[in-house]
Amino acid sequence: MNIPTLSGIIRRRLLLNYRIAPEFVNPLLPKGFRPKLVQGYSIAGICLIRLEKVRPKGLPEFLGISSENSAHRFAVEWHDGHDSKEGVFVPRRDTDSRLNSLAGGRIFPGVHHLSRFEVEDQQDLVKMVVRDGKDSPLIDLEVHPANELPDTSIFSSLAESSDFFEAGCIGYSARPDSCVLDGLLLKVPDWKASALSVSKIRSRYFDDSERFPAGSITFDHALLMRDIPHEWHSEPQIQA
Repeated sequence: MNIPTLSGIIRRRLLLNYRIAPEFVNPLLPKGFRPKLVQGYSIAGICLIRLEKVRPKGLPEFLGISSENSAHRFAVEWHDGHDSKEGVFVPRRDTDSRLNSLAGGRIFPGVHHLSRFEVEDQQDLVKMVVRDGKDSPLIDLEVHPANELPDTSIFSSLAESSDFFEAGCIGYSARPDSCVLDGLLLKVPDWKASALSVSKIRSRYFDDSERFPAGSITFDHALLMRDIPHEWHSEPQIQA
């Protein structure tokens, strides 16, 4: 699935990151992918991103669209026959854009569930609830700016965490009723991330004890990115 290069602005991007025993992640990954480990742990999480002025590269900004989006993801590695690669596998995407929902999995990589995003975004506070029509929210969070990562994080510094996620800029998603994975490359020329303090984080996906039994998963830390130009590029498909 090839798309034209898209450009726009990342107005706000939250990266909410968990560490998980890898034996519980392996069964959730397509064939050929393996967890990318930090100190023996698999790294997974939720990317919550507000995109603005997104349009085919070269078109004027006023033709761009805006949307709130979320992606549940696992940091992965794989081999393409020549080199080792790294990025993320995305089992679920959500959006408040009807256009993204209709195009996702058809003309744009990844099925996008149409959901409602309730957002309060201030300089010293971000609160968000994502609802997909079920009784409990898909995501419920409250975060504040911080100077550094929590002492409990397995990452030694903000710089180490930022470098880890910058390197994982390729995302793969499954097509409906297909063994083909579609790839999307996020290019951010001026990558800047800051630390967040998390007052509340609830995730119906990652809090599911049948998927991740007690003791297998721990919330690690969160990052914030704001007001950053970016581009999306197609990546070669993978047969899962």
